[in-house]
Amino acid sequence: MFVDSVWQGKGSLSVTIYDIAKMAGVSPSSVSRVINQRPGVNTETRQLILKLLEKLNYSPNALARGLVYQSSKTIGILVADIRNIHHTDGAYHIERELITQGYCCIILNTGIDDAEKVHSIEILSHRRVEGVVMMGSVFQSDAVKAAISQSLKDVPVAIVNGWLDLPNVYGILSDEQGGVSACVEHLVSKGRRHIAFICDQPYNPSNTLKESGYLNSMRQWEKDPKAWSYRTENSLEGGYQATLKVLGEHPSVDGIIYSVDLLAAGGLQALHAKRIAVPGRLSIIGINNSTYAEICSPTLTSLDNKRMDASILAARMVIDHINGKSNTRRIMLLPDLIVRKST
Repeated sequence: MFVDSVWQGKGSLSVTIYDIAKMAGVSPSSVSRVINQRPGVNTETRQLILKLLEKLNYSPNALARGLVYQSSKTIGILVADIRNIHHTDGAYHIERELITQGYCCIILNTGIDDAEKVHSIEILSHRRVEGVVMMGSVFQSDAVKAAISQSLKDVPVAIVNGWLDLPNVYGILSDEQGGVSACVEHLVSKGRRHIAFICDQPYNPSNTLKESGYLNSMRQWEKDPKAWSYRTENSLEGGYQATLKVLGEHPSVDGIIYSVDLLAAGGLQALHAKRIAVPGRLSIIGINNSTYAEICSPTLTSLDNKRMDASILAARMVIDHINGKSNTRRIMLLPDLIVRKST
């Protein structure tokens, strides 16, 4: 069995291995053996075929090759919200890592609804991808687990900052609970005692861990830290309005931790509008260590939850699985607090 291919050159004509075979006066199977570097073709004939391939700028048809060798050389990347810079940055690093291994990527924007995520998984299954990387703990759900079991049971799946207990699933997690506790400790070391927490919605396993880290660490300083925990939409405006609400309900607030840098940027705008000095009167911390942290004024102290490292590791774990190499199925990365001028 041999693989057909086409010439992608000038004009509308296409050249197949049958055309090459006719020009060389050999069988199509001989052309296929030369293309795929297999034995069975004498040196003189091989050189003739190679010269024709070069002359015609001949390239293999990837779909045809996949049908023969059961290999699509394609990896799917699922992102719940393509507007989320943290996840799209991760997808970029995954794609860059995979392309060095000869793979191409399909990136799907799934939305946050479970039905949409399941539909995207089915699309990847129909596309016969060889592996899948999912960005974020939002994919850590029963519906996604069932869809993987049904549609991707023989395909390696890596979840960045998430985990599902399936034999073909790998989880690359970040200790965000411990990381937020470190954020509280940092603010306390700066003399802050009245610290609020503002978290983006919708809630997901990652946000649950972040809030848990905040609540556990703040109980020694506040009788009811839950009253200092707020939720808002993930946007500049969300961070702005939630910060105003904190200031109105807790005038003594002297520190705020935001679940993502984007909220912190919005919060910083609100503090500027209220002429509240940062970090003089109030210190703030974001999470993700994204570009937002570096362009804020003052620059934003932020928890680096190792999303770039996790993304590259996810890509490598998928490739290792494809190549038959064993790997630990769940890895925890330790975040670092990047201290800047906002604290």
